[in-house]
Amino acid sequence: MPSSPDKYSVLLPTYNERENLPLIIWLLVKHFEKCNYNFEVIVIDDGSPDGTLEAAKQLQKIYGEDKIVLRPRAKKLGLGTAYIHGIKHATGNFIFLMDADLSHHPRFIPEFIELQKKHNYDVVSGTRYAGGGGVHGWDLKRKIISRGANYLAQILLRPGASDLTGSFRLYKKDVLQKLIDSCVSKGYVFQMEMLVRVRQFNYTIGEVPITFVDRVYGESKLGGQEIVSYAKGLLTLFATT
Repeated sequence: MPSSPDKYSVLLPTYNERENLPLIIWLLVKHFEKCNYNFEVIVIDDGSPDGTLEAAKQLQKIYGEDKIVLRPRAKKLGLGTAYIHGIKHATGNFIFLMDADLSHHPRFIPEFIELQKKHNYDVVSGTRYAGGGGVHGWDLKRKIISRGANYLAQILLRPGASDLTGSFRLYKKDVLQKLIDSCVSKGYVFQMEMLVRVRQFNYTIGEVPITFVDRVYGESKLGGQEIVSYAKGLLTLFATT
């Protein structure tokens, strides 16, 4: 029996993650079951041409339809809309958002849950920039871009969190729904706007130091277009919040 009545829904958007998906699912199941937490993993695949959905179907046969829930979409529609799609199907009262490329290790999940329970936080966010958090596998250029983007966001937006551009987070489901309903950004800026709205609505937030590891398989989705979109989104949020 689960150790508490709470249930945790992990929203896992995927695009060309066939090689990473079996390992991230195995790690999620391992760490949730080790702590006896009730959970489900909702895989939201955006029409991956590499066979990600087929791999997910095989994993569903292994772990069960109650644990691995498939909610695919026909084509790539963006991260924000993937979360909107996923939360509609989530049966948990808490929602984890994380990447499927192994950059967010599930071993930190028990720390998120314990911190949330201790303080009854509305949001718990993983941080690379405080309390022993860090990044592995990035070259100097990407580290500078990430640090610079986060620093600029801190100066302009003052969100009350040390890692505004990260995406490994735990939310109360009703809180996440209100945040999603209020957000207007798309892509990578979506994560940043979420924490800005947390401050606006006076929700409480805690932080867990995490180690972010660059993807082992596949190519990064971050490119020049995403960096330009980030800059535009940051200025929009500064002007409107």
